[in-house]
Amino acid sequence: MKVRVLSYNIHKGFDTFGATFTLHEIKKAIQETGAHVVFLQEVVGENFHHQSRLKDWPRQPQFEFLADSVWPHYAYGKNAVYDQRHHGNAVLSKFPIVRQENINISTNKREQRGLLHCELDIPELNHFHLHVFNVHLDLFHNGRKKQMKKIVERASEFVPNGSPFIVAGDFNDWSQTLTVEFTTDIKVKESHFHLHQSYAKSFPSHFPFLSLDRIYFRNLEINSAETLDQDSWTRLSDHIPLLVEFELKIEKGLKK
Repeated sequence: MKVRVLSYNIHKGFDTFGATFTLHEIKKAIQETGAHVVFLQEVVGENFHHQSRLKDWPRQPQFEFLADSVWPHYAYGKNAVYDQRHHGNAVLSKFPIVRQENINISTNKREQRGLLHCELDIPELNHFHLHVFNVHLDLFHNGRKKQMKKIVERASEFVPNGSPFIVAGDFNDWSQTLTVEFTTDIKVKESHFHLHQSYAKSFPSHFPFLSLDRIYFRNLEINSAETLDQDSWTRLSDHIPLLVEFELKIEKGLKK
C-alpha cells in the first residue's frame, strides 16, 4: 500500500508578498496531488479582520475548508494566538486520527510554536498506528536546537520503535546544522536527502534556494520525493510544497 504525503507552509493563504489571497487555489492544488496525509503550517483558525475584509474568506477555519470532503479527518494545533486571530499547524488525513495532541514547544514570547502529534489508524497496519509530527520551528538557531531536543524527547517517549513514523514541516534549518544530530537521535531519514543526496530547496517560492522544509521518516519504504516547483505552485505561497510517496513497511511485534 502506497501513502502519499504532502508538507506545505501555506503562508496563511496568501502569496509570497501577502498581497493576494490564494487559499481557493491552494485547495484545488493540494487536492490534485492525491496526497493521503497533508501537513500544513501557518494555517489560520480564525481571523475576524480578514473575514470582514475579504469577500471570499471561508466561513469555516482554513483547515476545515481545505479538508472539505477529500480528507474526512483533520487536526489543528493552535499555536500563535493574538487578538481576534490565531494560526498554527494542521494535519489532513484520509485515515482516521485516533489520537491527537498539540505540545507547546515555544522558546520565546515572539514565536509561538507547537508540535502536533497525531496517530493514524490504517487498516493494513495490523500491529501499529502511523505516528506523525507536524512542526514549524523557530527562526533562530538556539531556539530550533531546543525544539529539536523536545521533538526527540517526544518521539522517544511516545512513538514505539517499530511504528511507522513521519516528522514533517517547516524546520527553518537553512544552515542544515541540526539534521545530522536529529536523525541520529531518533533514527529517522530525511526523504529528499535519502533519495537525492541533497535537501529540497523550498523557499522563497519564486526563486527557492533555502532548504527549510523537510519530511523525515522511519519504518517506511520510500518511493519518491519531489518539490512541487512548477509555476502554478510558486505564486500560491512563500514556500513550495514537498511531496513524498511511501510504502507501508509492516512488521510483527507491538500491538496498537
